[in-house]
Amino acid sequence: MLISNAYAQAAGAAADPTGGLMGMLPIILMFVVLWFIMIRPQMKKAKEHQKMVGELAKGDEIVTQGGMTGRIAKVGENYLSVEVAEGKDGPIVITLQKSAVGALLPKGTLKSL
Repeated sequence: MLISNAYAQAAGAAADPTGGLMGMLPIILMFVVLWFIMIRPQMKKAKEHQKMVGELAKGDEIVTQGGMTGRIAKVGENYLSVEVAEGKDGPIVITLQKSAVGALLPKGTLKSL
């Protein structure tokens, strides 16, 4: 015959004493590094943004995530009315979602722009 028979060997005393834990150690280490480098800072930044959005009030000067600046005219539950310019008939007001606010500006910033 061209193919010889293969027989299984009996397990000897050379079995892994750690039970395969050392094989899982690099995967566990990569997850821990991923947590501290990517996931944790992103969660912290999201929590700070939620806090900032929750504290918005009438008269605050903001920058949207799209780059528009304006002063808050009215605060609703999910939406803001923002004065973005002065027109002939009064201020130009747009409505934005609260989550579209990118940053809160210090008072008086819009006058210097």
